[in-house]
Amino acid sequence: MKPTKKKPVVNLSKEALFPQEEILAYANPNKSFKIGIPKELDKYENRVPLIPQTVEVLTNRGLEVIIETGSGERAGFPDHHYSEAGAIIVDNPDIVFQSDVILKIAPLTSSELKKIEDNKVLISAFHAQNQEKTNLNIYKKKHLTCIGFEYIMDEQGSFPFVRSMSEIAGSASILLAADFLSSGQHGMGKLLGSITGVNPAEIIIIGAGTVGEYAAKAALGLGASVKVFDNSLYKLRNLKSHLKENIFTSVLQTSVLRNALIKADVVIGAMWFDESRQQVLINEDWIKMMKKGSVIIDVSIDRGYCFETSHMTNHGKPTFIKHGVIHYAVPNIASHYAKTASYALSNLLEQSLIELSESGSITQAIRQNTTLRNGTYFFNGILTNYFIASLFDIPSKDINLLLSAY
Repeated sequence: MKPTKKKPVVNLSKEALFPQEEILAYANPNKSFKIGIPKELDKYENRVPLIPQTVEVLTNRGLEVIIETGSGERAGFPDHHYSEAGAIIVDNPDIVFQSDVILKIAPLTSSELKKIEDNKVLISAFHAQNQEKTNLNIYKKKHLTCIGFEYIMDEQGSFPFVRSMSEIAGSASILLAADFLSSGQHGMGKLLGSITGVNPAEIIIIGAGTVGEYAAKAALGLGASVKVFDNSLYKLRNLKSHLKENIFTSVLQTSVLRNALIKADVVIGAMWFDESRQQVLINEDWIKMMKKGSVIIDVSIDRGYCFETSHMTNHGKPTFIKHGVIHYAVPNIASHYAKTASYALSNLLEQSLIELSESGSITQAIRQNTTLRNGTYFFNGILTNYFIASLFDIPSKDINLLLSAY
């Protein structure tokens, strides 16, 4: 008679009797996730979307970062800094545009649009008012998913990319004005600040948003006299609260603003308008009444100019003189301070790129991340931004409804 085998004794805990979560095999999504950074074609765009330190964080997580040679040089980051951080440096931009995610500062040019492959993700500025309708058709045909810096909004209702660049622009506007006031720049030869026994410079800031706040901080720090105008009492109160100083503020009353302009040494235009329209706050007759050698910095030139005499300039030739007043109207002031701006952009992009890679797909990332979802204006070739749709008279779809179908 064969001996019977004893059945193994299985000790079951109480918890083991409950239904258990199914464990699914999940491949590491980082393994084949590629981020591409092409060199900016605009000769006045000096910023780069990722700094070497951020590249090191991403490559240590298994991501592949491919950078076109020379992309960071104008911001003070040579190629060897990126290669030491784990990036792959290439001469051919076509290789960069084969990446899963393309990172840029400026919008894609027509030539770059031809290079980008189908079903890729683009993260960059968009600048809707400067786009052509034919470009939108290419986004559609290539089934691109596009996230715009200017549309990215966090859960608190703030636009982090816009705010970050506005902080730089606000502080920079005062530094630029201080230089232009000097005799060597055809200014009135006045120091922006105060010294003993001499009246301080008079600074007028139109707009109490982020640009206005940081311009006011910089001007006050130099000892200038500051007056801030805005059509929102809420913004004016908020500004005074943040500055913790009892500065002069006023709503946009015609007589008060005109009298302030006559005495002003510097006027900062820092009020943004709805992208679908332009608005002039200061007409040419008022500019004629300003002091000779005074300075206008029109920070809002790319989103509805504040001054009738303004026209867009660039970093190559940033100023012009009209009615004896120096005008500065460069749209991308932050590019003039490329290293600082690149650090700021890179800090904002780092966590989003990590989340994007870990989600396993762009659809899942946009579904999970409210900030990315708010910034998405094309999803798999479908326009999802109502403003862009109305600007070009083309249909759009709600991204939340699209996500529910995937």
